[in-house]
Amino acid sequence: MATPKPRIKLPKTADKGEVIVIKTLISHTMESGQRKDKEGKLIPRQIINKFSCEFNGQPVFSCDLEPAISANPYFEFSAKVMEAGTFKFTWVDDDGSVYTDEQPIKVN
Repeated sequence: MATPKPRIKLPKTADKGEVIVIKTLISHTMESGQRKDKEGKLIPRQIINKFSCEFNGQPVFSCDLEPAISANPYFEFSAKVMEAGTFKFTWVDDDGSVYTDEQPIKVN
């Protein structure tokens, strides 16, 4: 599997109090652990099992993921922006790997 690559889409600026839409996607095969390989052996589970978003250290959105989630998990959610700051996105993999990305936003 290639190294998972996070992608984030959110506005660079917003008005104070504006509700913005945030879109995230991470490239990941999301193996459920229920399929078998050519020799009939179970392919080990390998999924992103947690996702979270914080703004200036405060939680905005989080969820736990289960094996039924599709490959390349995509999330879309909204947040009200009252001040300039940085969104921090975190994905946690079954193998303990943690993938993060940060995106700043300016407030008018």
